[in-house]
Amino acid sequence: MAKLSKSILIEAPVEKVFAYVTDSNNMTEYWPGILDVSDIKNFPGGGGSFKFAYKLAGIRLEAMSEDIEFVRNQRTVSQVKGGLNGKTSFTYESTGQGTKLTLEEEYDIPIPVLGKMAEAMVLKMAEHEREMVLANIKTRTEG
Repeated sequence: MAKLSKSILIEAPVEKVFAYVTDSNNMTEYWPGILDVSDIKNFPGGGGSFKFAYKLAGIRLEAMSEDIEFVRNQRTVSQVKGGLNGKTSFTYESTGQGTKLTLEEEYDIPIPVLGKMAEAMVLKMAEHEREMVLANIKTRTEG
């Protein structure tokens, strides 16, 4: 199982960052590799689920994401199942300068699809992509 963790400081209030990230319609704006998002369902108490298509190392994978933890303006954890399997969490911390946003992921690399030799390359690509995710969120929520 691959594990990644990245953080960034965003000069915007937690509420603004949280609202942007938790709106599934915004995923294609900030997450490179997400090709499309569909079948979005919002849960009454917050959080929700959606289907998505993702391009990993040139291969299109389809999966479903469902929030299993949703604490407004603090934390979300989503279970991902399908072509990718794992968990994605965002943690939001208010700072004097704005918001510290942390993205953590645990997921299985679909080795039968990619081959064992490609695993290290895919992990490096995923790490770079997560840095881009956070940078994109920062750009879209600051100012």
